[in-house]
Order: sequence, then C-alpha cells, then structure tokens
Amino acid sequence: MDFLDFSANKGFRLLSMYERLNKGEELNKQNLADEFGVSLKTIQRDIDDLRAYIAETHFDEYETAIKYSKSRDCYYLVRMEREWLTNKEALALCKILLESRAFNKDELSKLIAKLIMQIAPQDRTTADRIIKSEYFNYLPLQHGKDLLDTIWQLSECIVNQKVIEFSYTRQDGKRSKRTVKPVSIIFNEFYFYLITFGFEVDYPIIFRIDRMEKIKETGERFDIPYRDKFSDGEFRKRVLYMYGGELKRFKFEYSGVLEAMLDKVPTAKVISEKNGVYTMTAEAFGKGLDMWLDSQGKNIIYKEYF
Repeated sequence: MDFLDFSANKGFRLLSMYERLNKGEELNKQNLADEFGVSLKTIQRDIDDLRAYIAETHFDEYETAIKYSKSRDCYYLVRMEREWLTNKEALALCKILLESRAFNKDELSKLIAKLIMQIAPQDRTTADRIIKSEYFNYLPLQHGKDLLDTIWQLSECIVNQKVIEFSYTRQDGKRSKRTVKPVSIIFNEFYFYLITFGFEVDYPIIFRIDRMEKIKETGERFDIPYRDKFSDGEFRKRVLYMYGGELKRFKFEYSGVLEAMLDKVPTAKVISEKNGVYTMTAEAFGKGLDMWLDSQGKNIIYKEYF
C-alpha cells in the first residue's frame, strides 16, 4: 500500500506552518519550499494567507501577527502577552505541581514540558533551567500510577451524572466492590479524591482515586439533582483529613492561635472571647474535625456536639 504524501497539499502546509509558529518556531522560506517541494512564491502566498487568517481572528494585528526578521531571515509569531505564560506564572505552576507530588514522573514530565511550551520562546531556556533543577530531585508517591486518564474518565461521569462501579482497596488492604454516584473530584495533600453519594446513605462518601480499579459505567444515571445539593466549595470547608460521613457540629473553647484555627477549619466561628480563650462553633463531615481538635491538646479546653 502506497503512503499518501500530503506535503504538496496547501491545507496541510498551512496547518503545519501555523502549528510550528504557535510552538514558537522560526520559519525560513527556503527551508519550507525545499521541505514541501514548492516554490518560494507559493510559501509567500501561504504566509500571506496565514496573516489574513490571524487578522480576522484577532482584534489587534499589532499584538498578534506574523513578523519577519531580516537579520535571521525567518518568520515568527508575535502574540499578545496575555496569551503566553510568563516566566513567573509558569514557574509558580510548575512549583505547585512539583510540591504536590500528585503525579508519577512520566505524567509530571509531560505536564511540565507543556507548561514550558506556553512560555514565550525567548524566555523558555531560563525557565527550563530553573525547573529542571527541582525536577531532578522530584520524589513521586509510592503508588506510582498514571492518573490523568482516570481523572478525565471520572470527570465525564460526573458531568453526565452516570452511576459507576469499581474495585477499591483500603489502606488496610481490604478490597471491595462499590457502586456510587460521583459528584466531584478534589485534590488534598498529595492525593486526588472522588466524592460520591451511595444508595443507602445521604452523606458524601470519599474514595482515593489511585486506589480505584476496574472503573466502569453501570448504564444507569442518577436523576436526583446532586449538583444542587452538593457544592465543591462548601464541601471543602467541611472536610478534614478527607473523611466522609455525616455532618457533625461542635462547640468548643480554644486557647491557641486564632489564625491557625480559622485557616485549618474554615467553618469555625468565634462566639465570644475572654482572657485569650475563644468560644467557638464549627461543623464538618465525618470524624476529621474531631481528630484535629483532639490533636490540639491543652488548647482545646472542652468540646461538645450540638
């Protein structure tokens, strides 16, 4: 079977040239003419067509345009600054990825490479040098699993309100088969978690995604409007250590650093204060808040459910 040669096809040339420009490559007319087997005039018409396309799709041709460098004898794409990540932005995102330890080295290297490609070409070398020094010492988590495909699969089930089933391995090694209604994915302290509702309880159930296997749709959809009932932001305020369970409300006296309490427990509210002792209330799902309050030792003078 003969392979098709698209090099002389104008549509292929335009797509190839535009993709290269978007990646920050510099294009030389003679090299392009040799590569595609066409004349210099044909390549010039292609560049003019691309310029016309950019002019139609961008409001300001002075911010985004194909420019020519006489000294380098090449064409390159100038893009408005807001379409590129700056060194500072890319470095911040890469450092978050590195610090999170959420991905294995293979997935992390691909994510960082794509972030670097979003930086303006003239700034990439510096950013790449800084990030590589941290990437060299990167220590991934023990599970070592690929997560991106699974996260996307679960996200589609959430959006389309599809019931799923999967095998789950707990921390103690016990395995079980679960059938749930997925409503959200949350990242917390190294791990991605799937937030779900079951069929027998009316509170969130949490699963660590790297411990889920053989995930598949059951063919059922849940029509109960869980999106109206569940809010990612409100849930985040009410979960510590990613424990699911019923919503619990506490009243307690606290003599520690107030800022630390309010940062750790967003639902905490001060009712009164006397001599550095705060009377407070807070609520959270499951036993996470109870455990955290116990960890504060003498700073928690008393606590009770209400």
